[in-house]
Amino acid sequence: MKIQMVDLKGQYLKIKEDIDAGIQECIDNTAFINGPAVKEFQQDFEKYLGVKHVIPCANGTDALQIAMMALNLQPGDEIICPAFTYVATAEVIGLLGLKPVMVDVNEDTFDIQLEDLERYLTPNTKAIVPVHLYGQSADMEQILKFAEKHNLFVIEDNAQAIGSDYTFSDGTVKKTGTIGHIGCTSFFPSKNLGCYGDGGALMTNDDELAFKIRMIANHGQEKKYYHKVLGCNSRLDTIQAAVLKVKLKHLDEYSSSRNRMADYYDANLAGISEIQTPERAANSTHVFHQYTLRVKNGKRDGLQKYLAEKNIPSMIYYPLPLYKQEAFLQYVEDGFSLPVTERLCKEVISLPVHTEFDREVLDIIITEIKNYFN
Repeated sequence: MKIQMVDLKGQYLKIKEDIDAGIQECIDNTAFINGPAVKEFQQDFEKYLGVKHVIPCANGTDALQIAMMALNLQPGDEIICPAFTYVATAEVIGLLGLKPVMVDVNEDTFDIQLEDLERYLTPNTKAIVPVHLYGQSADMEQILKFAEKHNLFVIEDNAQAIGSDYTFSDGTVKKTGTIGHIGCTSFFPSKNLGCYGDGGALMTNDDELAFKIRMIANHGQEKKYYHKVLGCNSRLDTIQAAVLKVKLKHLDEYSSSRNRMADYYDANLAGISEIQTPERAANSTHVFHQYTLRVKNGKRDGLQKYLAEKNIPSMIYYPLPLYKQEAFLQYVEDGFSLPVTERLCKEVISLPVHTEFDREVLDIIITEIKNYFN
């Protein structure tokens, strides 16, 4: 039995008829760029998220870059982001001549540490990029309060938490990606809502920002061949939109399946003292883009090696803090360290979790994990 981190083939087979029909329609129409499916998916996604504007683009990294371009951030402006995240979050900050200011994350939920926002705030700070890591929301109510107090923009990196709900203290519920000034997401194939290539989107409730984002993503033009600002060429192609249109209908079902897998892991791994199963934030639902354990006492790497020998895949998201990556050394002083981030990089390991719940496969994984620790 071949165990996979993500079973895209099994997922496809269940929706094959609709997917194939959507792709064939694009081919029949030969509307490969900005075809009808792009607008249709955009409107469906706006309705699902409860947001005024969705602007599709080529990938999640482009989404982050376009968001920062739309906010008129200037070279030298400081942007706070977590150090424990995928490189794209900070990469686009540096590419635009801005300064990434990396802060620590919470021990249990892996989201940006509120105390560090205050600690690393300077007169040059202009924005915060909270990352909804592994599938649940950062504490957006507190982040928004901090941002409003200091007149900062909030750009949500929602590449891993599409479909997650955040509940405010007054009972208001919003989808992640629709809470800050701009939300950004990726439709990379392995994402909870993934296409069959690259894709991404930006979300906002601000009409003016939406207008500017659309213009930037289309070569800075409001009218064809008339370019008001320097932009880029970033669009979601029609075939990918057709795939996403189908899969969006199943997104909540996919999230439920991932939660069933996570619950099963939790129940069966709870007795292993050297393992900490994922914490669920009280104010957020979890869509389990990743099911990530913390393995104590220096046994993480040994566990991964053992699982590989048993043909069980696993991944380490992420093995090195961003500030220790060679590309980012220029932004930090020698000896810079964030204690929680450094611990997590040595302890986290993600197990297979996807939409095709299979108890037999989970039992194999769980049995081998127990065997390693016994």
